[in-house]
Amino acid sequence: MANVYRVTTPAAAASRPAGQDKPVPAGQHAGTVPTGAHGGPTRAPGAVTQGLRFDRIPVTEVAPVVDGGAFAAKAIPGEDLQVGATVFREGHDRLGATAVLYDPDGIEVQRSRMVEHVPGTDRYTTTLRPQGLGAWSFTIESWADLYGTWEHDATIKVAAGVDVDLMLDEGAALLERGAQESDRDAEDARTLRTAAARIGDTTLPAGERLAAGISPQVHAVIDRRPIRELVSATRHWPVTVERERAGRASWYEFFPRSEGASWDPATGQWTSGTFRTAIERLDAVAAMEFDVVYLPPIHPIGRTNRKGPNNTLVAGPGDPGSPWAIGAAEGGHDTIHPDLGGFEDFDAFVARTRELGMEVALDLALQCTPDHPWVTEHPEWFTTRIDGSIAFAENPPKKYQDIYPLNFDNDPEGLSNEVLRIVRLWMDHGVRTFRVDNPHTKPLWFWEWLIGQVNATDPDVVFLAEAFTRPPMMHGLGKAGFQQSYSYFTWRNTKEEILDYFTEVSHETPAFYRPNFFVNTPDILTPYLQYSGPAGFKIRAVLAATGSPLWGVYSGYELYEHVARPGAEEYIDNEKFEYRPRDYAAAEAEGRSLAPYITRLNAIRRAHPALGDLQNLTVASTTDDHTVAYVKHKANPDGTKDTIIVVVNLDSHAAREGLVTLDLDALELDPADLDENGRFWVDDLLSGSSWTWGRENYVRLDPWLEPAHIFHVRRGA
Repeated sequence: MANVYRVTTPAAAASRPAGQDKPVPAGQHAGTVPTGAHGGPTRAPGAVTQGLRFDRIPVTEVAPVVDGGAFAAKAIPGEDLQVGATVFREGHDRLGATAVLYDPDGIEVQRSRMVEHVPGTDRYTTTLRPQGLGAWSFTIESWADLYGTWEHDATIKVAAGVDVDLMLDEGAALLERGAQESDRDAEDARTLRTAAARIGDTTLPAGERLAAGISPQVHAVIDRRPIRELVSATRHWPVTVERERAGRASWYEFFPRSEGASWDPATGQWTSGTFRTAIERLDAVAAMEFDVVYLPPIHPIGRTNRKGPNNTLVAGPGDPGSPWAIGAAEGGHDTIHPDLGGFEDFDAFVARTRELGMEVALDLALQCTPDHPWVTEHPEWFTTRIDGSIAFAENPPKKYQDIYPLNFDNDPEGLSNEVLRIVRLWMDHGVRTFRVDNPHTKPLWFWEWLIGQVNATDPDVVFLAEAFTRPPMMHGLGKAGFQQSYSYFTWRNTKEEILDYFTEVSHETPAFYRPNFFVNTPDILTPYLQYSGPAGFKIRAVLAATGSPLWGVYSGYELYEHVARPGAEEYIDNEKFEYRPRDYAAAEAEGRSLAPYITRLNAIRRAHPALGDLQNLTVASTTDDHTVAYVKHKANPDGTKDTIIVVVNLDSHAAREGLVTLDLDALELDPADLDENGRFWVDDLLSGSSWTWGRENYVRLDPWLEPAHIFHVRRGA
């Protein structure tokens, strides 16, 4: 049966009802819609089609869509939002799909033609790039590709001598119709008219007539603005665009009480550091080019059941206790530990952090010691056991004898409003980021409510979930509103584990889960770091800094601290329970510091936009079982391209070698990027060396020299 090329006159197109080109409100299904500025005529659906689930050209499995649109997908300004959909139709006619981006005012700001990701799968993809903050949305438009169908059939039929004149006449009419579309660029319209006239010139051979209709010039015009019919659009799918540091940032954690702390051997007593002494550490943190300074809880610490060194159950009179054991006679979550100073000192610390281009993240730990004012003022906020005692926090067989967990079921409104008050108090003192301790031990509805309340008035406030738990809960926290989360990266060590996890977080869950790749924490010193030596610290830092736009370091990492408490996966002489001043300057002067290497990593991150996106990671094949490689690529708004190739030897004790095979399509190489041998230059941003690379490349990495390459693809070589 012959295909039908619906060539509708401009007059017919002009007869569409007024108002059909307006965007469909968010949350509504668009159905079949006429397309004013960006498509040809369509047919209004008849009564028989009303209420049906399939559009004229069906669109299914749209991404990024979170729980059917119940939650908004996440994005940050300038991030390439990967959009996909399955689009198909009856018969053999060609179709097209377009992703359309709308700003918070419902105004269309971008449309991008989708391409079939793998031929024959009906899966179409493209990228959209929101630029401002707020509640954005996107739709997928499906449409009959009249030109694509004609070109495909005409090329076959003219070559076979079948319906030659009919096919060429239909092509001429189609291009003439395209030229008459009112919003077509004048120069493009002339190109189409010229081609239409040449196709219709019967004095020319059929091959020349066809060539005029499928010329590169015509293709360029049609690519810019297709000739469309039977256009349908999905509903508007929500996307929340949050500020850059919600999705791109490097974090540095340190304890203010350790900075400037001093030991008096005569008295055997410690003097705590303060916010004023901790300010002195900020210049060094800024010099390493970190974005966020994260502070553990800064509140009064309880005396009852205070933990001693190395988590012992008995504390001496000079032991400071764990900052996460919050609450004492001096106050609770709305109070500063008197050893650290007062609010004026804290404000000075925040101000200096901002002067250095960073910001403060404060720990929000919703738990209490038995000495917390809430215990006596609001006993209903806790769980009472059958013997009348308040239940301690437990993760059997572990018991945390110095803290009580909160119970949100007895007085949800009162407790929720109190937490909101506390968060807003610290916001008033300049805190715009909160690292939330153990959020998975509180109900999800509470986080959805709290973060919603805060972001409704202050959308720049960021919440990081410190949740090492089962994936559904970690993902649920992201859907509930957490802008970022700790991740399983810390325990992914083998080649298979790392590449599987990098693929998961970059392609399967980025719509609702942004992983912050912390290399260590006060609680986490993995066996890999315990036994890998200095090279292992480099390896983990490179993986974290390039694998995710968010990464973090707990102080001491740059000093290669690696001794664990026997039988535990945490540091000996843990800073959670005692003061731990460090001589960073002496270590760096003696060459015992990773600080220069970390500085280089953060500088590379800032200089290369490709490392600022989460969804653009492509795994490269390697022949060695201990070598991983991956590519991050981004096309910049100015037309330039930024491409990073990371190759890492995971074996910190031995040199590894092998071949790295690249998907050259992922690099988007231009002819100007290639030399006479069809190869391109890569510059190692760590060592400064350069090589020519191609599809297959030999690599040898010696951890005693340098365990990783971070290559930048040189353009215009």
